[in-house]
Amino acid sequence: MILTILLIAFAVIVFIQFIYYLFIFGKFSFGKKTEGTPKRLPISIIVCAKNEEENIKKYFQTLVTQNYPDYEIVLIDDASSDETLELFESYEKQYANIKLVKVQNNEAFWGNKKFALTLGIKAAKNEYLVFTDADCYPASNDWLLQISTQFTKEKTIVLGYGAYEKVKNSFLNKIIRFETMLTATQYFSWAKIGKPYMGVGRNLAYKKEEFFNVRGFMDHMKIRSGDDDLFINQAATKKNTAILYTPESFTFSEPKTTFSSWVYQKRRHATTAKFYKGFDKFQLGLFFFSQFWFLVLAIILLAFQFQWMIVTGIIVFRYLFSWISLGYAAGKLKEKDVMYWYPIIEIVLIFTQLSVFFRNLISKPVHWK
Repeated sequence: MILTILLIAFAVIVFIQFIYYLFIFGKFSFGKKTEGTPKRLPISIIVCAKNEEENIKKYFQTLVTQNYPDYEIVLIDDASSDETLELFESYEKQYANIKLVKVQNNEAFWGNKKFALTLGIKAAKNEYLVFTDADCYPASNDWLLQISTQFTKEKTIVLGYGAYEKVKNSFLNKIIRFETMLTATQYFSWAKIGKPYMGVGRNLAYKKEEFFNVRGFMDHMKIRSGDDDLFINQAATKKNTAILYTPESFTFSEPKTTFSSWVYQKRRHATTAKFYKGFDKFQLGLFFFSQFWFLVLAIILLAFQFQWMIVTGIIVFRYLFSWISLGYAAGKLKEKDVMYWYPIIEIVLIFTQLSVFFRNLISKPVHWK
């Protein structure tokens, strides 16, 4: 009797996953790309840095060599203790389109990236803002040109893809890139449905008026993280949000090289999700719930060999539709190679998420540098 109930529950869980992978994620995986026309909108690139001297040296040239007619770069030094400010000052003298914002330690907002970003946004002379991080670089010199294609009179927020560099012979790198691809598939899909809930600050753009329409970061200023996803969760709507995933529009970052540093990064990111809107927390929670219980119930039912042919058939069916859906998404995001390891990576991610959840209950990770 108990095993029969578990089998029914297993079938329901797989049905929930079917809805997610085919009807929700499928909006992105199988959907047509939204074409746009390049525009000559004046753009301000916003880069906030705290103790990023080495990364700035490596990646700054990718910003000043953009194939775009009208843009400035707003460099924000958030009270760095290394040579970041000195580098920014030298660039300001060298390039006419650079504006430097110096942030001093403020007792009320000490160590708060949102405060520094707010000063940078207010200093930007242009209405269209493009955000990236100091440890990121655009995939091409047409990055800004690609972003401009998605801005229209109605579309004033553009969600981009922030990828991680590929590292040969590194299974951790495959895990990181798979998780990044899966996360992007989720937020791109929900945006296409009309329920945008997050974006990544490594590759994000919006019109300045959207920032002031929601009072900037004021409603979540005390939460150290979330200058990207909490803002989008609050400001993005079906009408004002577009997605962009052409390869030329990607940004790249160096991935973590140790499992512990990656988990710590995930712990920092996870602290913001509990502040999402109710529906967004529900749909994310339900997806993880279905992933976890699919694995647990499959193991239990197979261990007891209960209706093993039916159970095996359901398992094969589940991996077939999920592999196809994520495979198409991975192809669009140029991450196809991670799909060869999909079942193993998924199991690792499930238990990593559980670990992150329980560890964050015990202690909170530190934000910003």
